[in-house]
Amino acid sequence: MEKMINPGCTVSIVIPVYRSAPILPQLVEKIDAEMQKEGWLGKFELLLVNDASPDNSWQVIRSLASSHLFIKGIALRRNFGQHNAVMAGLHHAQGEFVILMDDDLQHPPEAIGSIVRALADSHDVCYTNYLNRQHALWKKWGSQFNDWVACRLLNKPKGLYLSSFKGLRREIVDEVIRYDGPYAYVDGLILDATRSITSINIEHQARLVGDGNYTLKRSLSLWLKMATSFSVLPLRLATYSGFIIAAISLVMIVFVIVQKLLHPEMAAG
Repeated sequence: MEKMINPGCTVSIVIPVYRSAPILPQLVEKIDAEMQKEGWLGKFELLLVNDASPDNSWQVIRSLASSHLFIKGIALRRNFGQHNAVMAGLHHAQGEFVILMDDDLQHPPEAIGSIVRALADSHDVCYTNYLNRQHALWKKWGSQFNDWVACRLLNKPKGLYLSSFKGLRREIVDEVIRYDGPYAYVDGLILDATRSITSINIEHQARLVGDGNYTLKRSLSLWLKMATSFSVLPLRLATYSGFIIAAISLVMIVFVIVQKLLHPEMAAG
């Protein structure tokens, strides 16, 4: 069945929500103010995807949706992770331009207008480049390693930072949501769909409340999804390793047989 798109919706904003109940009211207020400033009042929607957050985020989302007509709440039955939560939001987004951002106000809503204008200027995707990243040192190092790997496994353009704050045109969203596998990696799907990509610089904000949700374990899991789902290199490495081990084993077998023939007294084993 063909998806129904609302022609009156210019911008859709998709935000995965996890452990951010205290932040959501201020986040909605800032987004609403920015949309009014850009003249998109009545022409945008905000999709808040509750990724089975253990706090009362869903109750807050329902309360906000009851007082703001532009808010749509989506509740996942269990925690699927940020990228799958984004995919759920993309399946319901109806705007001509779709913005993806985090729920912690480290991504300034004031940059949404600039992202949309970059998309309207013939680009398919617009990423954001953080000028002053408010992240722990290990996350910065991990991001640099991820960037190095993405250049080699995904053919990512050099210098492009794959931030979670980005915008997509409708055509790219339609391509991305065709993926029906269990382990989505949104940036890999984007790079599979287009190379018409630009970026803008933004000021990365400090997290308003609490700590980030991406632990070292989650970051490693995301990296493995990227490495194994969007590149044949790991499979090739495993294949080459298998051939090398088999060849070494064959050489050792021949060596042992020759040794036994030359030295019959050699003990078995």
